[in-house]
Amino acid sequence: MHRLEAWRPPLDGVVEVLHAHFDEHAYPMHAHDTWAVLLVDDGAVRYDLDRHQRGAYGDLITVLPPHVPHNGTSARPGGFRKRVLYLEHDRLPAHLIGATVDTPAITDRALHHAISRVHRLIRTPGEVSAAEDLLAVAVARLRTHLGAPPEPRPDGRVAAHALRDLLEEHIIDGLPLATAAAILHFDPAHLVRSFRREFGMAPHQYLISRRVDTARRLILTGQPLHAVAVDSGFHDQPHLNRHFKRILGISPGRYATTSAPSIPAPASPGESPAHT
Repeated sequence: MHRLEAWRPPLDGVVEVLHAHFDEHAYPMHAHDTWAVLLVDDGAVRYDLDRHQRGAYGDLITVLPPHVPHNGTSARPGGFRKRVLYLEHDRLPAHLIGATVDTPAITDRALHHAISRVHRLIRTPGEVSAAEDLLAVAVARLRTHLGAPPEPRPDGRVAAHALRDLLEEHIIDGLPLATAAAILHFDPAHLVRSFRREFGMAPHQYLISRRVDTARRLILTGQPLHAVAVDSGFHDQPHLNRHFKRILGISPGRYATTSAPSIPAPASPGESPAHT
């Protein structure tokens, strides 16, 4: 018996997401054309990689490289639960395949938490940009663990301000991190880290805060909330509600009912006030 969920999220660089609970299934030897980043949430997995027996369990982050055969079976009675991100082959340099075969298990609790959070965010409507920011930083950290030399560090302040200006042009329609990185000619992870260092928040948080700011103005015009959500760039009204209340401490509906009505403009000099 097993339960399995697999889908392709709207997340640049991720080919597939897999969440599975296997009681008895054993994978035979097989290979992927992607990098597999594996978290085992319950139980333990025993697998063979390049003629060496390995284990995946607990807080370990397991990275399986493309085109290298491996298998997998439960190492304990009761099966195992796992979550996997399958990354496009170019998200990590090909020259890291050998290092990954030698040491596929990484111990880094902060990185484990970040990858786990990516899994949660991609299941939450409207949180793709948050997942993109976090994934870029996580992949950069994976590269470091696997022995890649550090990327050159251009001026972080220039990168941060260039990204903010670009985001301001795309408050409503949004902008994928990979697209921003291509336009600005900066590494995605460098953009995220520089932005956070300069402004104290991640790029997606800045975008959300500006969308909430836009929604406030629209609410004051009397627009219905479902229209406000769409016109300010949110996925839907619940997405607007969640972030509006988180930032302002009040729901959009309550904000609408407690806001003062618009004050009419004063009459021009010499103009008689209207009589009712």
